[in-house]
Amino acid sequence: MDDNKPLLRLEGVSKDFYGTQVLSNVTFSLNKGEILGLVGENGAGKTTLMQILFGMPVIADTGGYGGKIYFRDTPVSFKSPFDAIDSGIGMVHQEFSLIPGFTAYENILLNREPVRKNVAVEVFGDRLATLKRDVMISRAEGAIEKLGVKIAADTVAAEMCVAHKQFTEIAREIDREHTTGSRLELLVLDEPTAVLTESEAAILLAALQRLATGGIAIIFISHRLHEVTEIADRVVVLRDGQIIRDTPNQNVTVLDIASWMVGREVSAAHHAAREQTLETTPPPEALRVENLWVDMPGETVRDVSFTVSKGEIFGIGGLAGQGKLGIPNGIMGLFAAGGRVLLEGAPVTLGDPKRALDSGIAFVSEDRRGVGLLLDESLDWNIAFGAMQTKGAYLKSFFGGLFRLRDEKAMAALADEYITKLEIKCTGGKQPAKELSGGNQQKVCLSKAFALNPRLLFVSEPTRGIDVGAKKIVLDTLRVYNREQNTTIVMVSSELEELRSICDRIAIVNEGRIVGILPADRPARDFGILMSGEKL
Repeated sequence: MDDNKPLLRLEGVSKDFYGTQVLSNVTFSLNKGEILGLVGENGAGKTTLMQILFGMPVIADTGGYGGKIYFRDTPVSFKSPFDAIDSGIGMVHQEFSLIPGFTAYENILLNREPVRKNVAVEVFGDRLATLKRDVMISRAEGAIEKLGVKIAADTVAAEMCVAHKQFTEIAREIDREHTTGSRLELLVLDEPTAVLTESEAAILLAALQRLATGGIAIIFISHRLHEVTEIADRVVVLRDGQIIRDTPNQNVTVLDIASWMVGREVSAAHHAAREQTLETTPPPEALRVENLWVDMPGETVRDVSFTVSKGEIFGIGGLAGQGKLGIPNGIMGLFAAGGRVLLEGAPVTLGDPKRALDSGIAFVSEDRRGVGLLLDESLDWNIAFGAMQTKGAYLKSFFGGLFRLRDEKAMAALADEYITKLEIKCTGGKQPAKELSGGNQQKVCLSKAFALNPRLLFVSEPTRGIDVGAKKIVLDTLRVYNREQNTTIVMVSSELEELRSICDRIAIVNEGRIVGILPADRPARDFGILMSGEKL
């Protein structure tokens, strides 16, 4: 291939799902060693475009696509991801695809394991070959080292924190360079930093720049627009399935990109000013946590105590792997936990998710696909399911309660209400949750929690993978819900500025313990000191 020609070229790519046009005449090119920042609001078509490029089965199963794709100046139309991989294209998806019971090195070299031949192979075939585990570990460590992080190659995926899972996914694509005939030439990353702290994201961005210097082209999809302006050579903006802007990254600002994405001017302070919701006299206590410990792999909680006032928005922050995610997961009974938890003075039984829900606590998990959603079910079923299970809502009784059936009309009305409130981009309440973009799936998780009308709402990483416009919708919705319903909210997030924009107080967790609780209007520097493990 001529190095002066684009490595990748898309011409007039279009796609519709069941009559809804999601991509229209998308045309752009990508050169060897170039980093292209692909941005757009949730539902703009970014993920669909990458599914087409990577040969994902959902595209063929829904009628294929229009237009042409050229890779190395040759027309391609991949029938499966294996075809794309064999051609030198790697993709790290927004949702993890690791095998939980496998180690880091086993996941990184999955289906590409080096083997040792033996006498039995000659008789019974390759299935009796033994793995060269020493070689596998060495290769995995080499791929991880290129990312500039420290992950033990024998760490089991199920025991990793989310950040380490993300690095392992990327290391798997980097290792493909060792496989004959499939040297990595193009790497697609869909929201790779969404689960990372700022320091971890900085490490990853530096690694991507090193890969690009080595000749690997990168398509970088991110809602963290400052990261796009930091590393991209070019920026392509999608809006409603069409390219709105394709421009070199020269003097391009975050506000420029945000305005192109949403089609209107975006203020630098995209979150509304935090409103003080607490009364001048101390409100009653809503939540008391005493000496909580949680055995959550990668997010261990050792000894946490705090109180939350009724009607307060209480934030919990800290670096990845320090235990902040373990707090709500332990209280909700998803992992083994101990200590004492009181909700408005009444004990909350630990280790039993249903009793936690019955007590009046709702939870929006950071793992929307694994915990939050019934992916194959419709949006109305997803939104109503929690209230149906815990409160018997949205059910019709027959023959004196002898049996009950779903109230489809009430469920449809509920779904329509939240589709409108949270601006969920979908075809309607009957669309399966799995067909929505990640950000819109997150909005469905929030709707499901709101439908419970809880006394206390835990929201964990509520804006993970959500674009700048949708973040404002979600945070404004939490703020309004807190004010109008007087619902106490505990928000766990890796984004300190988002916590400061909405919370009344923020607790910082380090090594499984709370090192300090500060008013949200304290300087960012003070929170940074706490995150380092130092006390003020």
